[in-house]
Amino acid sequence: MREFWVASGHHLTRRADHGGLMATPELIMAYLARPELMPPADACDAERDLHARLMADPLRAVSDADIARLADVDARENWSFMMSFRDRLLAAPSLEAVYVALARKGAGDLPPIFLSQLCHLILRNALEGCEDPYVLRAAELFYRSQLAAVHDGTLLLADAEVIEAEQHAQNDLHSSPLTAMLQQPKSFGEMDVMDDENAWSYWSRSDAHAMAMNLGGNAKARAGLCRVIERWVAHLLGVTVSVETTASIEDRDWRWFVGLDSEATRIGNALWRGERLENDIAGRIVALMRLSFEDARMVDERVGDKPVYLILAMGADKVVRLKPQNLVAGLPLAAGAAVT
Repeated sequence: MREFWVASGHHLTRRADHGGLMATPELIMAYLARPELMPPADACDAERDLHARLMADPLRAVSDADIARLADVDARENWSFMMSFRDRLLAAPSLEAVYVALARKGAGDLPPIFLSQLCHLILRNALEGCEDPYVLRAAELFYRSQLAAVHDGTLLLADAEVIEAEQHAQNDLHSSPLTAMLQQPKSFGEMDVMDDENAWSYWSRSDAHAMAMNLGGNAKARAGLCRVIERWVAHLLGVTVSVETTASIEDRDWRWFVGLDSEATRIGNALWRGERLENDIAGRIVALMRLSFEDARMVDERVGDKPVYLILAMGADKVVRLKPQNLVAGLPLAAGAAVT
């Protein structure tokens, strides 16, 4: 079985008999080693002591008084978030259960990075044994923002953080990775566009996020996104669905949609109200899909046998910010099918 996404930290978790991931002291220690929690050079003695004690025993109790002793306001906030998050992870039956609860009840003031890291871990678990690099590359959209660009009418997606880092490293804007992509359909600067000739190389660089995705011109890339959604829903909700791309919403009596990001939700609401989309708005749609449930008993009666449309869009800045939690909270499940 091939390894991928080591950076997710899945090797620091324990898979329970029910298939979900359990937090371990090693996973908590990995969080404690993050830059946000490492005491800076000017940290007070109380902060250094708290960090040292937790590195020695990641599961030890931390009181409000312990955090209140920290001199720096930002440090107190960071540690308060982390300890609350740690305790939530340790008390839950699985990391998946934590994610579902956050998706449905709201993450509150939990920093988005925690939700993204949970998604990364859970997806790694859900995709265990996957041998299709197109599926794995598409799955990166669930926890990594993507920069979109069109070349010869074809939509390409590349990791936004990687592209930004490369652009900063370029002295000449005309040789930036984005410009290079528009000039060379096979590459995004130093980044290959995944195709059948180079897809095999994904395994050796899955943590580098160094391959672009030809979502507009490669049917395998679009199918990969559909398969990820199917796995995500099945793993977190225990519901079997089938997903396929579609060119348009042709049914005048469509009943439900899920926006997979903020822009897509706005677009979907406009379509629901019967509004006509201006070209610049319609052009922001990255993918339109139809989701169908295998078991009709799992579906809210308001939807019946109608498909659920999934919309994915880019923002005005050409960045795609997929929110996988919308699939957990937004699908029209029947009351008896709800996951608790």
